[in-house]
Amino acid sequence: MKPMPKNKADEKTYAGFEQGPIRPPSEAASLLLRVTRNCPWNRCTFCPVYKGEKFSLRPLPHILLDIDTVATQLERIEEYQQRYGPVTYRELGRLADDLDEATEMALYAAHNWLAGGKKSIFLQDANSLVAKPDEIVQILEHIRASFPWPKRITTYARAQTIDRIEAADLERFAAAGLNRIHIGLESGADEVLEMVQKGTTQAQHVRAGLKVKAAGMELSEYVMPGLGGRRLSREHALATAAAINQINPDYIRLRTLAIPNHTELYEAWQSGRFDKLTDLEVAEELLLFLRQLEGVTSFLRSDHILNLFQEIEGQLPQDQAAMAGVIENFLQLPAEERLRYQLGRRLGLLGRVNDLELPGRRERIDLASSQYGVTLDNLDEKLDELMKRFI
Repeated sequence: MKPMPKNKADEKTYAGFEQGPIRPPSEAASLLLRVTRNCPWNRCTFCPVYKGEKFSLRPLPHILLDIDTVATQLERIEEYQQRYGPVTYRELGRLADDLDEATEMALYAAHNWLAGGKKSIFLQDANSLVAKPDEIVQILEHIRASFPWPKRITTYARAQTIDRIEAADLERFAAAGLNRIHIGLESGADEVLEMVQKGTTQAQHVRAGLKVKAAGMELSEYVMPGLGGRRLSREHALATAAAINQINPDYIRLRTLAIPNHTELYEAWQSGRFDKLTDLEVAEELLLFLRQLEGVTSFLRSDHILNLFQEIEGQLPQDQAAMAGVIENFLQLPAEERLRYQLGRRLGLLGRVNDLELPGRRERIDLASSQYGVTLDNLDEKLDELMKRFI
């Protein structure tokens, strides 16, 4: 077993392996390595994740030690498997018996990564690229030296940060192994971005997206249907499509707006300063957005439980009409059928509109509707409460 190396200058302050609170759904099987803590911006009115938390850069030696710790624990698991077969969670607990809490976290991270095929690594937290470029390159090089097999190393980044990074440094990151960046576009409408205190503009998002692609990395842009509210819904859909048309990212990922209680946007909603869209209105907005995409070769994914339409997924432009057709079919349903689909989707009973035809689904949804007291008059209020469970 390879011993975990120590850095004498930092061993007194190094508290062990760390992981942050979130990652994209597409990185569920990834190894999560924490480069920064929390979010350096942390002002977006719709985001509850880092409120009240202070941003900090982790020291480079600590990050390198995290990588080494995972390498050591991964080696322990693989040695055990070679001798005794697959490691169950009970046996994993035995392997953790002599470990401190932080190293035990690294053990479980290594096991999750191994179970997922060791294909990808995600650098946390919200904006890892605020670290010094030379340090980012060292981190990536140490990852590749320790784990040469992953097909993908990814991270979140803010458009504002990408816009400031030299193109040559982005190319260095790509050469060192960073091959996908996730950016929260949310909206391409400047008025919406200002309203939710995103701290960026459409022009900056376009520049940043094009820089990522020019550096040779994949780009995943997140779009948030509903973010403009009722007043700015049309502008939000049109300007967001306009931004995507200019950027042409590799992936467009939908994240429908949900408003948890402890956010500034919730206070605006409750006071009447923000007029939240209904599910039906979000569907109409999303349909408008889809119809405005032109000259785009992105792959669009609806890979989050907050989204009403899981089946909206496909390659543009060839699947554009089919994806729009899903929404059109939903909008043409009788109101009672739309209610069944909306509730069934939020309860995890339905993945597709046609799932309503599966045996027993209507009965289960109608029973849940009765238990929750859901009617056409209170549907959106009930769905808002259900959606908060998934934020």
